[in-house]
Amino acid sequence: MPTVTLRYWASLRAAAGLTEESVQADTLAVALAQVRARHADAPRFTTVLSVCSAVVDGAPVGLRDQAELVLTEGSVVELLPPFAGG
Repeated sequence: MPTVTLRYWASLRAAAGLTEESVQADTLAVALAQVRARHADAPRFTTVLSVCSAVVDGAPVGLRDQAELVLTEGSVVELLPPFAGG
């Protein structure tokens, strides 16, 4: 199974207490399920994660099915909470 990096931004970073972490996952859905489980004791993390936009290897995920979005060795997933500003 590929090792991928998830990078947390803004309020998600604060909720996780980390800037990034690695998981072994072959799809985005699996990666997100793993970090939800890791942070099960931090309800704020799950709440913020549920409204995040994801960018995988520089490409926005948008409305694509996370279970069908294949990750490869070294993939980087940026998780961006909504924010205000220009």
